[in-house]
Amino acid sequence: MRYAAIVDRLANEGARAWDIHDRALAHRERGRDVVVLSIGDPDFDTPRGVVDAMIERVRGGDTHYGWIDGGPDLKAAIAAYRERHSGQRVGPENISVTLGAQGGLYGAAMCVAQRGDEVIVPQPAYVTYESVVRATGATMVDAPLRAERGFHLDAADIEAAVTPATRAVMINTPHNPTGAAYGRGDLLALAEVCKAHDLWLISDEVYSRTLFDAREHVSPATLPGMAERTVAVDSLSKSHAMTGWRVGWTVGPEAFTRHMYHLGLALHYGPPTFIQSAAAAAFAGDFPEVDAMRARYEARRDLVREALAGNRRLRVVKPEGACFMMLDIRPSGLSSHDFSHRLLEDAGVSLLAGEGFGAGGAGFVRLSLTASDADLAEAVRRIDRFTRALDA
Repeated sequence: MRYAAIVDRLANEGARAWDIHDRALAHRERGRDVVVLSIGDPDFDTPRGVVDAMIERVRGGDTHYGWIDGGPDLKAAIAAYRERHSGQRVGPENISVTLGAQGGLYGAAMCVAQRGDEVIVPQPAYVTYESVVRATGATMVDAPLRAERGFHLDAADIEAAVTPATRAVMINTPHNPTGAAYGRGDLLALAEVCKAHDLWLISDEVYSRTLFDAREHVSPATLPGMAERTVAVDSLSKSHAMTGWRVGWTVGPEAFTRHMYHLGLALHYGPPTFIQSAAAAAFAGDFPEVDAMRARYEARRDLVREALAGNRRLRVVKPEGACFMMLDIRPSGLSSHDFSHRLLEDAGVSLLAGEGFGAGGAGFVRLSLTASDADLAEAVRRIDRFTRALDA
């Protein structure tokens, strides 16, 4: 039997990046002591008040069909949060609730790109971006995020990649996998490129609550002339340890939101009502757990940097946000794939190979800060021993 061409477009290198993670879980199931740092699932619990709100709504019978793209209470809560957090004033007509940020990214790409278009994505990039772009039939075009710039965006590299077929640029800040947080200057320069070439900007901001060293989050939609061409994607997954709840949203022009409604009607027919109610509670409450998680990630970043500071076989790239950090393993003499596979087999630690995030990740591996302090400290000891043994 014949399958549609889209299934081949989705089976790409980004999807294969998870092979090392799957192998690590298989080792664990067989009883081996493995520290898993290959996935960004917070090791914290969802705030109790959010859980209680969800349970109360389920017990009250709120388990039936609901609003396709988010109920009025949740949209109002998101709009208020958006204004507090970024300074952008929006209404319900600008907001579409999705199944996680991944649902928002997929929807945004489907609404603005199609076959024959090009979407510029700075590399390295999160592993699903290629699938999201290729699902639309469009072509993903790489632009480099240079290690010597701390993986910060250079608008000149974006502009050099623009062709008559370019339709959109997709960015992520703070950035997964590198932890780079784009400053106002980075984004102002990018905004000028988007306006000059009439491009959409899809801005993945899921780590905007996880910034280090008192940095300020800047959303491109708040810059002059950008609100009408920017789709911001966000979620509660990382900020509130709600990865399994699958609550995300997009903020964009009113016409874009109407298109997202029709896509949601065809795709999922609306997020669960009791989950939407709990998400509204997450915005309404001032949960100290959110700031505590950010502080723990920052402390863990410093733990890894200090522990590996004297290792001459790798270099730690200091992240400015998110819950990941990159290790430059080029001094080890191993490729990223060889390093990650040998580290798992020889030392029992799983990290993702940088090539899984695109060509710009070659020579690097990604380490997640979402394990406990004790597990992270043990993993770093193993990484240090593993790389020092390469000298032998």
